[in-house]
Amino acid sequence: MLDSEPFLGVGEYTLLTVLAVVAVVVLELAWLRTGVFRTAQYWITMAIVFAFQVAVDGWLTKLDNPIVIYNERQMTGLRLPWDIPVEDFGFGFAMVTFAILLWRHRLDQGSSAPESTAARRSRQTVPRGRPRSTPFPEPTAPEQPAPKPEEARTRP
Repeated sequence: MLDSEPFLGVGEYTLLTVLAVVAVVVLELAWLRTGVFRTAQYWITMAIVFAFQVAVDGWLTKLDNPIVIYNERQMTGLRLPWDIPVEDFGFGFAMVTFAILLWRHRLDQGSSAPESTAARRSRQTVPRGRPRSTPFPEPTAPEQPAPKPEEARTRP
């Protein structure tokens, strides 16, 4: 949709940005529930991301000599600061937040995650009761040398 008409009076870039932001927020609040929105760490991270986004995006989208040119019909036209389309901030929020949510969710699964099929299979026994071999067997203690047989005692 390179030069399509706005959908319901809303530009494609604006619509997709709003959908991405809503989807990420709903993903966190309704399903993942990692709690990142309640941490100062997350908001400090986002402030750092937005600071770099302003510097880079401002340079790329400046109206007097743009490197990236947007189709004005596909966005709101609201640009701040330094001619940055407001949709870029929503898209950046959604993209970075999505990555953080997936990472945090994966870390949180660590010890409470259900056991994988491969892990269950490695514990199962084969017929005759022998344990299955695993790609990384647990280390065993080195074998102790066998005791030397006592020399036969002779009776005097």
